Amino acid sequence: MPIYNAQILKIDAAETRRYAGLKNAEKFEERNITDACEDALLLLDVRGIWKIYDYDEKNHIVQSEPHFLIEGNSIEKHLAGCEKVACLAVTVGENIEREVTGRFRKGKYLSSMLLDAAATAAVEQAADLTEKAIFREVSREGYKMKSRYSPGYGDWSLVQQKDLYRLTGADEVGIKLTISMMLMPRKSVTAIIGLEKVCTDKKNSPDEEKSCANCNNENCMFR
Repeated sequence: MPIYNAQILKIDAAETRRYAGLKNAEKFEERNITDACEDALLLLDVRGIWKIYDYDEKNHIVQSEPHFLIEGNSIEKHLAGCEKVACLAVTVGENIEREVTGRFRKGKYLSSMLLDAAATAAVEQAADLTEKAIFREVSREGYKMKSRYSPGYGDWSLVQQKDLYRLTGADEVGIKLTISMMLMPRKSVTAIIGLEKVCTDKKNSPDEEKSCANCNNENCMFR
């Protein structure tokens, strides 16, 4: 699949506030949030990629080469009824990460924290846009999409990040994987999306399901 350069024209300020842990901080100056979002826009280098594979639902195997055995009750349940899966990787690049680190080292802690939150909001928006691009492709073939699911959600072990990383082709967009299964640049996402065949003309939009709303991780800080 060619590299997909999603274009983000505006970063969601409400999501930035939420990722910064300020959702209920009513007296916090909103201008600080908007400044962080505007700064982040100038630093983004959005790149994404995805690949589609057949999926053996009965044995929980992605038919890649070599095969990828999905392990975890939550992810197995999430992919129930799917004939194919889309494996995606998205990043907003290294520039914004370097700026976050630089501001922190200079003692600009608030600015650094808010820029980091804006970067998180941006990578989620980039993943959403990539989902929509996938939807345009698979809907023509009669598939509907489940919400994206990443290693670390529910009981899907982060250990399986290594195989998902391989399947996405993430290295083609400059994403690297550390031995501790962390993605670099940090503001990067890998995920799997179940594709379920539908018999009617009505197909779901990728906006109908949101990964946070369908996640079983009750202890997530973003809930």
